[in-house]
Amino acid sequence: MELKQAIVMRTDLEMGKGKLCAQAAHASISAYRKSQPKIRDEWERSGMKKIVLKVNSESELFQYFQECQRSGIPCTLIQDAGLTQIPSGSPTCFGAGPADSDDIDKVLGKLKLL
Repeated sequence: MELKQAIVMRTDLEMGKGKLCAQAAHASISAYRKSQPKIRDEWERSGMKKIVLKVNSESELFQYFQECQRSGIPCTLIQDAGLTQIPSGSPTCFGAGPADSDDIDKVLGKLKLL
């Protein structure tokens, strides 16, 4: 089984590059913590493959997040603290996995890379 993690970012918020990277890091770590220890260990040994994908709106973000949840993929929604560029509580992205690459592709395979 090949493992990977996906980070799904909103582009409509027009976050700066640093903000975008920070939010992606929050998503990666948070989703990683939700994965089973055996999966985390295997993912670490195999190079920690990850992809960053984009959606155009909050509703699209929620749609894919909920699909990942229904598919049993460990995932975490990230909401901004509102200290810099965007309002507090704004959903910015979510992390999914690490999980089986095929399972992630079934849900997120239509999305384009960021």
